[in-house]
Amino acid sequence: MESNRPLLNEPDIEPTNEVLKNTLKESYIAFEKLSEILTNEYSITMEWKYYKDNKAWLCKVAYKKKTIFWLSVWDGYFKISFFFLERHLEGITKLETNENSFELAKEWGKMIPLIFNIYTEKQFSNLLKIVEYKKSLK
Repeated sequence: MESNRPLLNEPDIEPTNEVLKNTLKESYIAFEKLSEILTNEYSITMEWKYYKDNKAWLCKVAYKKKTIFWLSVWDGYFKISFFFLERHLEGITKLETNENSFELAKEWGKMIPLIFNIYTEKQFSNLLKIVEYKKSLK
């Protein structure tokens, strides 16, 4: 049974490459490649921080001052959570994506989470379309 909480729950153990490799297992290769693509091709920054309210380390992925998505680490994969306003959903439906590749979760205040569980690089195509869309929003 899958836990309802992300891993990396110890505030004193920072998510170094070694810690991430041990936690993500086979999906670490996908994490490393995605980090490289986001940094080099999209000018996106990734910043790890321990959040007491979540009791876990989360990675804020941002373009300039805009948060693009949040990344959390789970057992053998990583979860990417985008947050959109309802008015942005129509734009997402116009993107050429495989809608089975992500999940629209229950509203969180006025925000609607769009979630990817990433195991391999094969999932990047749809993910990067959403990244580009999020970057383009005002």
